[in-house]
Amino acid sequence: MSFLQHFAELPDPRSHINRTYDLLDIVFLTVCAVLSGAEGWKDIEKFGHKKLAWLRQFRRFEQGIPVDDTIARIIRALEPEKMAQCFINWVNALRRQQGHQLIAIDGKTLRHSYNTEPKDALHAITVWLREQSLVFSQSESAGKKNEIQSVQALIEMLEIAHATVTLDAMHCQKRTATLIRKRQAHYVLCVKDNQKGLHEELQWWFDGFGERLPEGADTFVETDTGHGRIEVRRYTQLPVTEQLTKAATWTDARSVIRVERERHIGDKRSCEKVYYISSHAPNAAFIAEAIRSHWEVENKAHWVLDVVYREDDCRIRRGHGAFNVGLVRRLCMNLARLHPAKDSMRGKLKDAAWDDSFREQLLFGIND
Repeated sequence: MSFLQHFAELPDPRSHINRTYDLLDIVFLTVCAVLSGAEGWKDIEKFGHKKLAWLRQFRRFEQGIPVDDTIARIIRALEPEKMAQCFINWVNALRRQQGHQLIAIDGKTLRHSYNTEPKDALHAITVWLREQSLVFSQSESAGKKNEIQSVQALIEMLEIAHATVTLDAMHCQKRTATLIRKRQAHYVLCVKDNQKGLHEELQWWFDGFGERLPEGADTFVETDTGHGRIEVRRYTQLPVTEQLTKAATWTDARSVIRVERERHIGDKRSCEKVYYISSHAPNAAFIAEAIRSHWEVENKAHWVLDVVYREDDCRIRRGHGAFNVGLVRRLCMNLARLHPAKDSMRGKLKDAAWDDSFREQLLFGIND
């Protein structure tokens, strides 16, 4: 199903006497322009004038292309919650159940989206579907300090049943774990010093066993090599028992995990130990995949948004412009990932700018 069918549900924030340009026309124009490399309002207007004949194959554009200020005013006025819901509905229509889905949630600050102070820049929370390599959702947080509450609100609204949700140490919170279980999902949460008592308990518990692990434990080892680096990761997963008095108070906690990372770069060797708590019973190979895949949200989403879409350099900031255009970038990134062409994200964007037929394939899929 085309994303247009979902975004057709967007309420128009304009008065009835001020609707010269069709709302869905402007949304479609914005998506097509960003998909073709547009970075600002003027770029979107220029794309519209250059590609008006092509655009009219799919939408009427009865009044032509508005000036950049009009495009900006319309997109900035759209309600972020409604935009996000249309986006989620579209991705939900694409989702396929593939056993346990892995969902990573992480925050990202759009560094130039502030009006007066850098601390006021938009902090967006990205939800990443590992199996499909798609952004599932974007929500807005009132700064990084409020990210915990924003993530908890997001969990309450998403369809995550039967999935496994991974979160970094900031979100190792009892309420977050409880909300995930209420949504019939599992959690894998990184434990650090913000949960000092639990962190110390896990260190003591794993060190006490040494190499003689208790019944029900599971282990897994993986090695990565490349660029003169060797990294060995050893996963040890133990069941939660009554002796783990702090871990046992977490909702449905069934296991705790220690990951030992050993890196060799030339003659230099470094080691670190990281701890996790999970609602999954011991299955170290699966937990290794969940922990490793969490960082895809950084490598395949945030890095691409910064390097390919130049999100951190974007100066769109007024109204809801930063959030709404950020959501359009994520929509475009999803469209590009859904296309089967074996090319980089940058290559697909260039092809979308140069080739009308390829852009159409990205937007609507390939017709058999």
